[in-house]
Amino acid sequence: MVTQSLFHEAQAGEAGLPPLPAGDADVAAGADAPQRRLKIERETHKLEKRLCRQVGQAIVDFNMIGEGDRVMVCVSGGKDSYGLLDILLKLQARAPVRFELIAVNLDQKQPGFPADVLPRYLSGIGVPFRIETQDTYSIVKKVIPEGKTLCSLCSRLRRGILYRVADEIGATRIALGHHRDDMLQTFFLNMFHGGKLKGMPPKLVSDDGGHVVIRPLAYVAEKDLTRWAVHRQFPIIPCTLCGSQDNLQRQQVGEMLRDWERRHPGRIESMFTALQNVVPSHLMDRSRFNFQDLRATGVADPEGDRGFDPPDLPAPSQPVLSMLGGD
Repeated sequence: MVTQSLFHEAQAGEAGLPPLPAGDADVAAGADAPQRRLKIERETHKLEKRLCRQVGQAIVDFNMIGEGDRVMVCVSGGKDSYGLLDILLKLQARAPVRFELIAVNLDQKQPGFPADVLPRYLSGIGVPFRIETQDTYSIVKKVIPEGKTLCSLCSRLRRGILYRVADEIGATRIALGHHRDDMLQTFFLNMFHGGKLKGMPPKLVSDDGGHVVIRPLAYVAEKDLTRWAVHRQFPIIPCTLCGSQDNLQRQQVGEMLRDWERRHPGRIESMFTALQNVVPSHLMDRSRFNFQDLRATGVADPEGDRGFDPPDLPAPSQPVLSMLGGD
């Protein structure tokens, strides 16, 4: 099975590492340069193994890629999609089964977009690719009033074009570069602004029913992708269409999560784990759990609610105790 093989190969790590980028090489200079260089290489090797392991595990857990699949990897020029393509190439090289990768970029004709960067990079690493040119920038700027969020319309236009391209190239999977932090942000955005407990799934069927969309970076932390992008020296292309909007709700939620993590290390990991441990009987959605027909059975349920017991919560930290007036 391709996914299981990918996972085990990823755990084994990679024998060779790419050369240190200029920034890391400078750090390694000095009297103890060999020791520093060794430490940098060791940390980079650990990072690479973690990224491959997490992507491989996501592929296994959600059966993302199968034998003979043709995977269309959407590459925007940002760190996440570069990292996605890079790790999938490593897994493809190790897997004893066959699947194809083809990189696709949508050139939305943003002013100043460096159209030569991605073709040069993709040609340099020997990846089949297609650059699809569609002027969605003008459409979005014309339709959306100044100061309003452009994301919704831009996303719909981009999605339709990518689905068409997937059909044209015969792709059986569409791989997107959303990571763990994106998925948590989406969950809170839907809860705060949409009134739904709804996140960003690691695998889904498109609205038109014609495509399987996968997110192999589902288990990967954004900070690791940032470190990997610096190490690999990806030619990052900034997004001036949506990245220039300073007050996007997603940015605000992202800062909220980062602040929580700074003040309470491990909270993001705990929240992400919660997305995989849903208990419908302890929520209030009547379409997901039959509350109306609930009756006492006289049979103990080890997973049931202890109605009069306080919930089991971890002990508060010392700063919290002090704030509450405790010793």
